[in-house]
Amino acid sequence: MPFVRIDAVRADEKRLDALGRAVHDALVDAIGIPQDDRFQVLTSHDGTHHLLRYDAGYLGVHRDDDLVFVAITMRSGRTAAQKQALYRRIADLAEEYAGTEPRNVFVSISENQSIDWSFGEGVAQYAEADL
Repeated sequence: MPFVRIDAVRADEKRLDALGRAVHDALVDAIGIPQDDRFQVLTSHDGTHHLLRYDAGYLGVHRDDDLVFVAITMRSGRTAAQKQALYRRIADLAEEYAGTEPRNVFVSISENQSIDWSFGEGVAQYAEADL
């Protein structure tokens, strides 16, 4: 169950939707999450009141204001190869679906354990399933 946050500068609803679909489809393709397992927060920053700051050339990647931050929180257990495949698939689909160049796709993954999730009702459903 990944939880995804996507932040982009001056992205309209259509672009945000396309980016959300790109990340979800990449998660399904690269690490095998279920198709109906989609929990996302999509945010556009207008560049005036809501800012995203970034280094335009960090690590030799030349970014611009089409930069998209993708933060994924999920349970631990994926291999380095699966994560690399996920990064590549997100970048490819962001370009295909939303026209975002791969150089402008910044992805971070945070991992946690089953007990760290509650899907409602005040219950840690994954933790109970592990008992």
